[in-house]
Amino acid sequence: MAYVDNLKPLALIILIGLAGLLRIGSANTAGTEVVTVAGGCFWCVESDFEAVPGVIEAVSGFTGGTVPNPTYKLVKGGDTGHFESVQIFFDPLQISRTEILTLFIRSVDPTDAGGQFCDRGDNYRTAIFVSNAQERAIAVSVISVAQTELG
Repeated sequence: MAYVDNLKPLALIILIGLAGLLRIGSANTAGTEVVTVAGGCFWCVESDFEAVPGVIEAVSGFTGGTVPNPTYKLVKGGDTGHFESVQIFFDPLQISRTEILTLFIRSVDPTDAGGQFCDRGDNYRTAIFVSNAQERAIAVSVISVAQTELG
């Protein structure tokens, strides 16, 4: 019985420590932001951004279009209107939305409406997807700066 009584404080300390770690993890998750872009082959975009410091994760998928839950084969066929896209989850304390979009706009050819590089077709078009006016303003600013620098 004394042995069990000695374990109770130790178990309590361990549980308090785990709760503290979980709070830290949820605080970091709460600060995560997302950028969704389309820039040709989604695997290439995903790969590029997974190497960027401050990016937590990059996830490929499809955005837009008229078919719910499309398959790769269906989108590749070109009749769905979907973009191959990537959601980039990032820590805004390490990298800003502006920095991510600046990297993105310089890794694609936004003037090519027919796709990207050797990837041709509607599903390979470029785009920046926004959810609100602030995200739109940042995207417009990044595009404007790129146009000035390239012009």
